[in-house]
Amino acid sequence: MEGIDRTKELNLLKTARGQIDGIIKMLEEDRYCIDVSKQVLAVQALLKKANLQILEQHMHHCVTDAFENGSKEDRNTKIEEIITILDKYYK
Repeated sequence: MEGIDRTKELNLLKTARGQIDGIIKMLEEDRYCIDVSKQVLAVQALLKKANLQILEQHMHHCVTDAFENGSKEDRNTKIEEIITILDKYYK
């Protein structure tokens, strides 16, 4: 998507990647399970936050564009995409 600043999302995902590398090292070093689990939860929180940022950008740019410039089919497609994502998110 041209013109969208992805800095926040990239930073969150790069941080998550670094934490995953740390978790792998923790497992290789046979670290305490609860400590590993806490780190896994921290990565999940980062991924969730990154995903919400991506969805927010999508709604502000792609969905807005579809409603301002697209056909009824384009608008319905964008709505269905959001519904599908929310359905997966809440399962």
